[in-house]
Amino acid sequence: MYRVCLRTGDSGRDATGLYHDPDLLAHVYAGPYPIADPALTFVAADAEGVLGYIVATADTFAFETWLEENWWPALRERYPIEPAADPADGSQDWQRVAHIHRSRPRHDELYDRYPAHLHIDILPRGQGAGLGRRLMTTLLDALRARHVRGLHLGVGSGNPGAFAFYRAVGFTEERRGDWGSIMVMDLRE
Repeated sequence: MYRVCLRTGDSGRDATGLYHDPDLLAHVYAGPYPIADPALTFVAADAEGVLGYIVATADTFAFETWLEENWWPALRERYPIEPAADPADGSQDWQRVAHIHRSRPRHDELYDRYPAHLHIDILPRGQGAGLGRRLMTTLLDALRARHVRGLHLGVGSGNPGAFAFYRAVGFTEERRGDWGSIMVMDLRE
């Protein structure tokens, strides 16, 4: 999962060249989910290995609290904040380190209606054959079985293909910013 996250981590493109530490991106966007709530992690594989995954949490605020208590402390120790400044070499390690140190649980009114959130990543060899839709359907079924009322996600403005995919599977745009959009889905329907 860590390698898939890295190889799709630049708005769907390979982010390998953006990181000196190939694990940093996944420490934030993939690694904690199967530990915090393994029942909302689904992985697809083919003969070459892991092809893609979808990870989620049913309760974003509870997940952020779990991160603060269980996930971030070891990473904060491993990655000191001092070097978390832009080295001007095009790398993004410093941004992930800053995220690890500055993240704190915070309530957002969005969580009242759409408490769950997800991340999905599929390598190019798995795209275009319905895998994303199958992973999404599997996750939505699992969230509905838990009676979760809604789901949200962020999609960067540099990834129009992902934006189109999310709209095609039933998400709507709730908020838009310079960085991209927050998309939501009501699961009570």
